Amino acid sequence: MSFLSADEILNAPDLKPEPVDVPEWGGQVLVQGMSGTARDLFEAAMLNDSMDGVSKDKAMEMYRARLSAACLVDENGKRLFQGAAIKRLGEKSAQALSRVVDVASRLSGLTKADVEELTGN
Repeated sequence: MSFLSADEILNAPDLKPEPVDVPEWGGQVLVQGMSGTARDLFEAAMLNDSMDGVSKDKAMEMYRARLSAACLVDENGKRLFQGAAIKRLGEKSAQALSRVVDVASRLSGLTKADVEELTGN
């Protein structure tokens, strides 16, 4: 049996974006799963009491926008939303955000138990 080398693992293109139809927005978006480091940072921000200005009791309110922002990318893999734009993203259609969140969760390996832990539910 042959095992992967470190180089093979590090050079494997494992963050492949997936197109998602979002009819509420009039087209498709690219959703890319988070890297291990990006997911660690995402989870740390969600579990942080201050959550960069968002109180812990508001975690679920911002969860969809934060996860969508972490995973919506352009054709080059660059994140589309950062900073104040994340709050504005959260003001978009819940149905549209749910389409993105479902794919982002699957591609990032986020389970229902993970979400419950992060949002305190």
